[in-house]
Amino acid sequence: MLNIVICGAPGSGKGTQSKLIAEKYNLKHLSTGDMLRNEIKLQTEIGKKAEEFISRGQLVPDEMIIAMLDHVLDKEMYHYKGIILDGFPRTYAQAEALEKLLKKRNEEISLLLDLKVNDEELISRLLKRAEISNRSDDKLDVIRKRLEIYYQNADEVNNFYKKTNKYVAIEGIGTVEEIFSRISQIIDSKINS
Repeated sequence: MLNIVICGAPGSGKGTQSKLIAEKYNLKHLSTGDMLRNEIKLQTEIGKKAEEFISRGQLVPDEMIIAMLDHVLDKEMYHYKGIILDGFPRTYAQAEALEKLLKKRNEEISLLLDLKVNDEELISRLLKRAEISNRSDDKLDVIRKRLEIYYQNADEVNNFYKKTNKYVAIEGIGTVEEIFSRISQIIDSKINS
């Protein structure tokens, strides 16, 4: 199976690229953000708790994310040629927990794709998204807090995957098509190796 993590700061294009990757390679797209937003919309217990953290620009606790992901992997993983995780793991502890979740299924992460975009571009993208999507986490003060939290944890997650040569940095500026072309070259090379 092909199991990919796509990461990058908020606004780097993870969601957009994940959907394209999932479609091209027949992978199950798993966005912890989308899963949480769905829980919030349904006003489940997890959703209500998650909403409190998200509205303050904080990360939802690992236990909540891991339990939700474990359940989804049980239901979805084997209907596809693998998974693409969008925005998870965000911490070293989450990376370790993900490895355990996959190991019990005799699977592992194949690649971590890190979309690199400068802060000025990220903030611009997120403010534009806020205008059209009305997301509570796309307000300037919350954006800055989200970026700060992302950078605090990004290096340790990236280093976790660098140790096993699974980390690849991708230039995240350009058209959606240009970025997807860069990503496809990396994935195709992994598949063919």
